Amino acid sequence: MSSCTDRNGDSWEIYMGNDGWRWRRTSSNGRIVGASSQGYTNRADCVANAQRNGMTCTPV
Repeated sequence: MSSCTDRNGDSWEIYMGNDGWRWRRTSSNGRIVGASSQGYTNRADCVANAQRNGMTCTPV
């Protein structure tokens, strides 16, 4: 799993789920406010989808 934190305090996680790579966005209060609707075969595709959904940081 890799993660990063945006300027607004939201954290983004890229992780391997049962069906492939997934992303999750968690607000600064700890609530999940966004997540991928599918698993991705390629990690790069997952990161690209997260960026289209507002991720501006780079997961490490």
